[in-house]
Amino acid sequence: MPKKKPLVVVSRRLPEVIETRMCELFDTRLNESDKPLTHDELIEAMRTADVLVPTITDRIDSHLIAQAGEQMKLIANFGNGVDNIDVASALDRSITVTNTPGVLTEDTADMTMALILSVSRRLVEGASAIPDGAWAGWSPTWMLGHRITGKRLGIVGMGRIGQALARRAKSFGLSIHYHNRRRVSADLEEQLEATYWESLDQMLARVDVVSIHCPHTPATYHLLSARRLAHLRSHAILINTARGEIVDENALVRMLEADEMAGAGLDVFEHEPAVSPKLLKLAKAGKVTLLPHMGSATIESRIDMGEKVIINIKTFMDGHRPPDRVLPSML
Repeated sequence: MPKKKPLVVVSRRLPEVIETRMCELFDTRLNESDKPLTHDELIEAMRTADVLVPTITDRIDSHLIAQAGEQMKLIANFGNGVDNIDVASALDRSITVTNTPGVLTEDTADMTMALILSVSRRLVEGASAIPDGAWAGWSPTWMLGHRITGKRLGIVGMGRIGQALARRAKSFGLSIHYHNRRRVSADLEEQLEATYWESLDQMLARVDVVSIHCPHTPATYHLLSARRLAHLRSHAILINTARGEIVDENALVRMLEADEMAGAGLDVFEHEPAVSPKLLKLAKAGKVTLLPHMGSATIESRIDMGEKVIINIKTFMDGHRPPDRVLPSML
């Protein structure tokens, strides 16, 4: 008798090739509308499915996990971060949690580098000047930005993405500085010509560009607080392609409004998808570049993420430890 396929509920639309393969392997329920599942729909999925495949927009908290049926054994997150999942509560209910690490590195680093260039060289303002009819021809003093060669880049979080950014930035002539929970190897420091700062405060006071690449955890919530942001020099810019909650957004807005820093490039927001009206006003004034959380938005990365989800589910259902299991101690 054929083995019964596990019931897998997918919370959002995934690339067609991934959905097709999932339907071949599992009893898969897809979300054809691509609208985020409601809280009640997520509860129903937890009560009936063997596997839930959520995304970063789905809040899988302790209350939701408490509704899980006995058959629910795996939450296979479609995403690198798991700050949307109460991993400890899942473990208490004997539910395994997996993620999709490593596949977003190059794309996110590319987007971060693009934001550094965009903010420094005022690319968004320049791109809108022609269709808005604001360009009257070349002028030696109009739309002046800043070169990035020779500037100091401070990376907050020297994991995969931080290292990938450092390699790119080094080729653009930036000097690499970093703060991390643990110092990277001497070989890597030498390769990147990177300077380690044990004190984040001291690093912030000495760099021209700050780029955030640490995960969002209780320990990193508002890591860049009002007090820390005040260490930045008035010509500095801040780039965030990690998580919005890591930056005190209100403090950032106040500093930008007061010209206490030169600009910011944000792909994530503290309360997304809501974006502060004050940030929108600053964007219109050319002081910030805002992107709709698209740092990893390439066809290649989404397919790679889906393939990792499939491997995690298949490995788990075959009775083995999935390769991308997440434990509370890892957060």
